[in-house]
Amino acid sequence: MSDTKMFHIRTEEAPLLPAPVSTTGVIGWMRQNLFSSISNTILTVIGILIAYSIVAPFIQFAIVDAVWNGENREACLPQDGAHGGACWAYVKAYFPQFIYGRYPTDEIWRVNVVYALFVLLLVPLAWPSAPFKRTNAILFLVVFPIVAYFLLTGLVIGGSVILPIVETARWGGLLVTLVIAVTGIVASLPLGIALALGRRSKMPIIKMVSIIFIEFWRGVPLITVLFMSSVMLPLFLPEGVTFDKLLRVLIGVTLFSAAYMAEVVRGGLQAIPKGQYEGAMALGLRFWPMMYLIVLPQALKLVIPGIVNTFIGLFKDTTLVLIVGMFDLLGQIQSSFTDPTWSTPSQGHTGYLFAAIVFFIFCFGMSRYSIFMENKLHTGHKR
Repeated sequence: MSDTKMFHIRTEEAPLLPAPVSTTGVIGWMRQNLFSSISNTILTVIGILIAYSIVAPFIQFAIVDAVWNGENREACLPQDGAHGGACWAYVKAYFPQFIYGRYPTDEIWRVNVVYALFVLLLVPLAWPSAPFKRTNAILFLVVFPIVAYFLLTGLVIGGSVILPIVETARWGGLLVTLVIAVTGIVASLPLGIALALGRRSKMPIIKMVSIIFIEFWRGVPLITVLFMSSVMLPLFLPEGVTFDKLLRVLIGVTLFSAAYMAEVVRGGLQAIPKGQYEGAMALGLRFWPMMYLIVLPQALKLVIPGIVNTFIGLFKDTTLVLIVGMFDLLGQIQSSFTDPTWSTPSQGHTGYLFAAIVFFIFCFGMSRYSIFMENKLHTGHKR
């Protein structure tokens, strides 16, 4: 045999082999993030045990042992020593009151129309690429509040009843929660921007008034504000002059939220480099065009998380109106506990669980939308 060695020279590129299963997909993610070291493995196991101890009883109560249908408390009472689950039959029976309060049954269609208009106008306004933004904003901020006011309260023209009057004392449930939250959110943002600009103003009087307003409302608990607006304010009004209780609550909540919003916006204004102001003035822009076209768009973009956080806090703080006799969603749920028809050991837990789910849906939705807008508006300097 010849001692000549045989060699093979590849003339084509070798096919790419897939990455090892242990480094890709779910397994790879788990190895990299959950089990990358002994300490991470221990923490992961502890976290799983804690999560299981919380989630398992929750699922057992809310789903496995839950009662979904029934006519009264008998359907939800524990039987044969079994653990009582959530009484969703009670929530189903009281669902109209949780959504509309004591609004007249024959007029509930008016509330549904308001809900539908709110969604139809809000969705395209919140979507960045939707057309006719200016028209949509005018409809939502100007036309919709007027239409909603007359739909919810009623309309009488020249003695002719177009829509029967429904007093705000009969409103309740999610209706009151949304009215207070949406009004507070929409009204507090422009007022907060104005206060933030006023606090940074070079005019002493405007600056002093803005500072006093902000510090006063930030230094007073919201419960005190609601008590003052609902109980004390009528004492300072001339005889015969009254304000609707809901209107007083709306004013108090708006002013309270505007003070916090002002500080959030002021933080954004202070984060804008001085060169932006100087560049705007070099272009010959006056104060308001400079703020509207250059400064405020950048400042508000920077403080989106703070603004949404204030909105979420305001939405949850609407539950405090119960102390002044207004039955929002949580107040309506608490008032239902007095009904002996559905009095069971699990009634309170079920009612509060339902309230928690509703509030979580709204608050989580606002949180996710803020993240969406941050990703949409960042200009390459996101960290």
